[in-house]
Order: sequence, then C-alpha cells, then structure tokens
Amino acid sequence: MPPYDNATYGDRIASVYDEFIQISLEQTQTAVETLAALAKAGPVLELGIGTGRIVLPLREKGLVVHGIDASAPMIDELRKKAGGSAIPVTIGDFAEVAVEEKFSLIYVVFNTFFSLLTQEDQVRCFANVAKHLLPDGVFVIEAFVPDPPRVTGNQNVVASKVEVDEVRLDVTRYDPLQQLLKAQHVVIANGTIHTYPIQLRYAWPSELDLMARLAGLKLKERWSNWQRSPFTSGATSHISIYHADA
Repeated sequence: MPPYDNATYGDRIASVYDEFIQISLEQTQTAVETLAALAKAGPVLELGIGTGRIVLPLREKGLVVHGIDASAPMIDELRKKAGGSAIPVTIGDFAEVAVEEKFSLIYVVFNTFFSLLTQEDQVRCFANVAKHLLPDGVFVIEAFVPDPPRVTGNQNVVASKVEVDEVRLDVTRYDPLQQLLKAQHVVIANGTIHTYPIQLRYAWPSELDLMARLAGLKLKERWSNWQRSPFTSGATSHISIYHADA
C-alpha cells in the first residue's frame, strides 16, 4: 500500500464524502451566511475546497470564489455539481497557497487545517495565507478543540452508526508527542468492509494564535460555532478569525 500523503483521504473517500460527513443543511447554511458576511465583496479562497459544500453556496451569493485541494477525485465530485465547473481550483498542497490573487477572505473549515501533518507545514500555511490577504482581509479556521482526557491509552473507538445492515466505526490512535492522530473510518455494510484513512496533526487554539503572530496576523474574534456563540473553556470547537497585525 502506498504511504499516506495529503491526497490520500480525499482520493479514498471522494465518491461517498457528501453522504459520509453527515453535516446538516442548516449547519452549512449558517456557516455560509457567516463567511459571506466576513468576505464583504470578496474575492474568496477556500483551502481544502473538497466537493464544494461551502464554496458553491458562496458563489450563488455572487462572490468570486477560488479553491485549492490536494485530491483530484474530490474536485471531480465538485465538477459534477451545478456551478462546480466554473470555479477555478488549484490542485496541490494548500499550505503553499499557490495562487496569484489576493483575497478578502481565505478560509479552511471542518478541521481541514489539521490535515497539514507537521507544525512546520501549518506555520508555512499561515505565512503564505498572510501574503495573499488584502489589507482588510481575514483568515478563518474552523477546527476542533483537542481533548486528551477523553482518550484512554492513546487510542479510541467510536461507533458512529449502528443499523441493521450497516456499522460505522471510527478507530483512532494518538501520538501525543507529535500531536498526530491516525484514524480509519471503517464501514461494514451488507457483508463488505470499506476503510477510509485519515491523519491529522491537531493544535490548540493558543498554538494557532502563535502561528498567526509569526505570520504577522493576530486573532480578531473567536466563537465556539458559526452562530457566533462565545468561546468558553467548555467549547469543543472554535471558529477563529485572524487579520493583519497593523
């Protein structure tokens, strides 16, 4: 089996991704409305654009949108959707931010920032994002808050779906020194087994803030969800908004 790289997750899960992630339409609409407000007049760049769950509704609002993704099969799924073929997409490592334009909004959602598997790559992403922001532009990250106390023995198994003919298991091993998790989404259905590997290098909000400072950005706001609820010590996720440190 080839080694895991930044395209592996998308390449393996692309054909079932939209059904697999189980994010409600209401959640998506709230995220889109919030991002559209932050974008002002645009243009907009999504890192890890995937199948277009967020970027397509943003385009429907009249914003000029662009995307970067490592996985060609994910972009193939995007192209099948209405409006998907009109979106400029760069295939490659989104840490490079390999585009010419500058943007009023650059964003990365659904923990995708953590798919950069080293601290060095995450720092590099912040630096390249800063170079591609307009003077009043913002960088938005949606990510989970790490919660080590929930993990026993640096591993975890969660049954995310149990039905008569289907079982879904999320099997994870953690490396706390590297802040790295290696996981498999395991789907057992109708006598078949499918596995969808994913690796993430998680970071605490305070670590992300330091990466931002190194790139000349600073935290503008942080919420616990797209409804802009206050970020508290009990929050399990965060929406962090960074802008230039004038």
